[in-house]
Amino acid sequence: MSIFSRFFQARDKPEPHRAQNALGGSRFSFFFGSSTSGKPVNERTAMQMTAVYSCVRILSEAVAGLPLHLYRYGENGSKEKALDHPLYRLLHDEPNPEMTSFTFRETLMSHLLLYGNAYAQIIRNGKGEVVGLYPLMPTKMAVDRDSKGQLYYLYTRSSDDSPTDAASGQVYLPPEQVLHIPGLGYDGIVGYSPLAMAKNAVGLAIATEEYGAKFFANDAAPGGVLEHPGVLKNPDKVRESWNKLFRGSANSHQVAVLEEGLKYQPIGISPEQAQFLETRKFQINEIARIFRVPPHMVGDLEKSSFSNIENMSLEFVKYTLDPWVIRWEQSIHRSLFLPDEKPLYFAKFNVDGLLRGDYISRMQGYSIGIQNGFLSPNDVRLLENMDLIPDELGGNNYMVNGNMIKISEVGRQWDADGEGDEKSDVLPETDEPEDRKVDGSKGGSVWKGQNKNAVQM
Repeated sequence: MSIFSRFFQARDKPEPHRAQNALGGSRFSFFFGSSTSGKPVNERTAMQMTAVYSCVRILSEAVAGLPLHLYRYGENGSKEKALDHPLYRLLHDEPNPEMTSFTFRETLMSHLLLYGNAYAQIIRNGKGEVVGLYPLMPTKMAVDRDSKGQLYYLYTRSSDDSPTDAASGQVYLPPEQVLHIPGLGYDGIVGYSPLAMAKNAVGLAIATEEYGAKFFANDAAPGGVLEHPGVLKNPDKVRESWNKLFRGSANSHQVAVLEEGLKYQPIGISPEQAQFLETRKFQINEIARIFRVPPHMVGDLEKSSFSNIENMSLEFVKYTLDPWVIRWEQSIHRSLFLPDEKPLYFAKFNVDGLLRGDYISRMQGYSIGIQNGFLSPNDVRLLENMDLIPDELGGNNYMVNGNMIKISEVGRQWDADGEGDEKSDVLPETDEPEDRKVDGSKGGSVWKGQNKNAVQM
């Protein structure tokens, strides 16, 4: 028996009648189906739309490509990478022997976007530590509560799932064995599919694309009527003969020969009258709106310009990517850490790379950080992936401008009576005019003839 087989053994399942009363959000397949346009919408037909495929790919690859690190809280609010924790390698490099961290996160993120939920089986050792994470298909998962109100997961296993010795069939999984990342949902437990909720918009996009394909397959000409002055004994034969000779792009520009007074009369609405292109363009924006992806990222550059495209990219990170990242981080913290580890460790995605501006903007920001003492030269070089400066050369020093003093130091050169500090050094005589000589009081300098409380800072 392998280490995985015992996790898929049949357990004491909840009462059979409870399986029919599963949480509403987990029955997302109910919302899929025919749309008002007459086109069936499900995760497979929707992914054949270029706009849907592009949005899913952009978000999935964005989350999968972000650096994911495990941190340990230190003293005084500091943090450090917990490289020695067994979960670090699973999240950062290889969650299981079959896939990389990028592939694992990309797969789960695509499930989350298409189905509204992402599931992964958690494999633990005898100490309770996580030793493996395997994706589970949302279409095979049901979430329910037992007679005591406790959540459980019921998974329908098949031969194409993770390699175990367990046979196919329904498997009971307790919450501690499932990493569940839910999307927006009704009950806060399971999410619903964005595509299922917006299936009419997706169905209209599928219909317009199919219309365009058939239009060009018919030599970009609308349908028509063959008129005959008499009565045809076999009109079906005439229609089939016409379609065989002149229908389709392969038969375009053929010369038609009409006999016995036969006339061809085109009918139908032209694509211009049906606003075909405008409809297709609007549906692209509609699908991008579902996933909250800026139109320029799916190829619609009509309203994009050099001045606003950078701001739209930053808004994508802030308003689109950040909520998904937070769902991931909090689900990882809730499901993968042991109870005594939760106050000590946390997982964090690094989105700083996506927020970087152009080269000049970055250099100006780094310059401000170094001059004001909250960045060291090595901090900047780490952000720019450069070699570090040794300590003896001041690479880790934090510096400020020398012409700045603390607010508490202002005016300390004057005593309570307003007279100068007797212990202050006296500047040597200079050739400066009498009213321009500098008083050498400690902590600042004032020009004679000016207010004694004015300090040059």
